[in-house]
Amino acid sequence: MSHALLVIVFLAAGSAKLAGAEAMVEAFDQIGAGQWLRYFVGTLEVLGVIGLLVPRLVGLAALGLVSLMVGAVITNLVIDAFSLLAVILLVLSTTVAWGRRERTKALLPQGQ
Repeated sequence: MSHALLVIVFLAAGSAKLAGAEAMVEAFDQIGAGQWLRYFVGTLEVLGVIGLLVPRLVGLAALGLVSLMVGAVITNLVIDAFSLLAVILLVLSTTVAWGRRERTKALLPQGQ
């Protein structure tokens, strides 16, 4: 369930960022880092969705989204714009990554 929800939400959010939706442009203006960051984050979100759709990569994709959402939560706290949605997506992404941890470990090279 949370896996499918992540796909839907991150596809919508990433697409809105890449398409230049007014709300996204304004949000990234508020951050003050430039619109390049909007394109970068949108691209990472869409790549995360693609990873979530590849069974073998779900854990890695979820870890990538965890990292992205940690950055989002920190950014929102710094600019004094707390986002409950960012926290919820962080929790959901963490849950999916934790649930796939054994499969993710199997993708890493084994030490000798």
